[in-house]
Amino acid sequence: MPFNQPPPQLGDQYQQDRVLRTYLRRALPEAVLAAIEPELENMGRLAGGELYQAQLADRLNEPRHTPWDAWGNRVDLIEVTPLWQRAEQLAAKSGLIAAAYERAHGRYSRIHQFALVYLFTPSTDVYSCPLAMTDGAARILATCDNKALAERALPRLTDRNPDTFWTSGQWMTESTGGSDVGISETVAKRAQGQGANRAWRLYGRKWFTSAATSQMALTLARPEDNPAGGKGLALFYLETRDAGGALNNITVHRLKDKLGTRKVPTAELTLDGTFAEPLAGLDNGVRNIAPMLNITRTWNSVSAVSYMRRGLALAADYASRRVAFGAPLSQKALHVETLAGLQAEYEAGFHLVFAVVELLGREEAGEADEAQLNLLRLLTPVAKLMTGKQSVAVLSEITESFGGAGYVEDTGIPYLLRDAQVFPIWEGTTNVLSLDVLRVVASGRVLETLEVEAETLASAVREPELLDCVRQAQNALTHAAKWLEGVQAEVLEAGARAFAMTIGRATALLLMARHAQWLLDHDGDRRGCYSALIFCRHGVDMINEDVVHTHARGLMEDHSH
Repeated sequence: MPFNQPPPQLGDQYQQDRVLRTYLRRALPEAVLAAIEPELENMGRLAGGELYQAQLADRLNEPRHTPWDAWGNRVDLIEVTPLWQRAEQLAAKSGLIAAAYERAHGRYSRIHQFALVYLFTPSTDVYSCPLAMTDGAARILATCDNKALAERALPRLTDRNPDTFWTSGQWMTESTGGSDVGISETVAKRAQGQGANRAWRLYGRKWFTSAATSQMALTLARPEDNPAGGKGLALFYLETRDAGGALNNITVHRLKDKLGTRKVPTAELTLDGTFAEPLAGLDNGVRNIAPMLNITRTWNSVSAVSYMRRGLALAADYASRRVAFGAPLSQKALHVETLAGLQAEYEAGFHLVFAVVELLGREEAGEADEAQLNLLRLLTPVAKLMTGKQSVAVLSEITESFGGAGYVEDTGIPYLLRDAQVFPIWEGTTNVLSLDVLRVVASGRVLETLEVEAETLASAVREPELLDCVRQAQNALTHAAKWLEGVQAEVLEAGARAFAMTIGRATALLLMARHAQWLLDHDGDRRGCYSALIFCRHGVDMINEDVVHTHARGLMEDHSH
């Protein structure tokens, strides 16, 4: 019989996840962990078993758009795949949105929610995308002054009943651009005699709508006679279909043919008199939608980390099964060194992201002081940009670790890398987020707050090897703060990415060191130390003052004509 390589296997994704389980033991009160652990155990079994097998079986399926019915009526029906249908049911029943708004565990409710999301996401082909926008819409409705809309939509967005659960879209991107929404072309016109809840009609083309099957959406449009720019936009609420099931004057032109996230029904559509209602006044739409972006960026970060974890789980199992040159790959020093480096990057991202989740939970529970609110504003974009880049790099290496099998579609490995490429793009590219970080830093004493937090984290560390990591992290933060002082505007912009990445990597290393010390104290486990040391060796301070911006401009001159 010819040799056939056994494929990698997934087991219980909760029980096998040392990083998640030890983090929850440290971060949660015993009573909270005991209350939520049965849900996590169930999701872990599903993610590594039934859901993963359904995902492999669903591999070739993609959403379908049917513009017309058999009799020539425009219907624009979009059908999602069987896996996504199952994911929607599971998401509602498991309370992947509800857990954050029921707040059964106070400020720990966000940890509860995102631990479930982290386990759920890699086996459901980015169903986290509509869930992220649903969570963002729920956050805006829960905090806005429009009680009528909140009473109508919020119970549906946070429902645990799959039959009445709604998801929401976030329709911002137009042909004019994704990040520069201030030049959006969609116009809002007053509708005469339609009643208060149908007082406006929207006209415009949305180039990239990633939740085209959702029951509602929040979108930006410019009321007639409003000035240009972001302040002239307003935030509108719309329902995609009327009571009879007909589309709300929406035409779906096509589904996007994307590199990855191919299960996500991303549509290009036109609003042609779509009935809508202002959610928060008739201006400052960009500012009013910002709370939604902070939520979706956190979902993006958690998803990026969860994808790294999935790739590592498959690669580690495969290394124990694949024999080359007389021994399993798991016994080959170079292969082990490679996987350990990837593991360290993943753990750094994990601890940074869940620090943001903790801060978000504190804010929503009304338990965050001004310093913690400043950290949340700073670390939300930092975590998103860092984990997005990490995920692509780690999953590229994971794909390579399988050799030729990693390049073959029906092994189920390539989708990880294709999907990961979305994480640095959605909800703000790396450069856009880096500029956001500069704006946050310029708005107040944020770096001083981070310095105090760094000292607090450092004070928990006693192990000599970890103390060296702590010193390098604090030195990087000090260098970043000094670099910022008095630097010319153009050089500041050119170095924004390196600055933001330094903030992220230094903060992540401090969080890793704190957790590693806790592991030593409670379990005598040195694996957290090893992870922190390896991550530290990869580099923390990304700022290179020898790089002159004029060199970059001179190098790219030939491409500017």
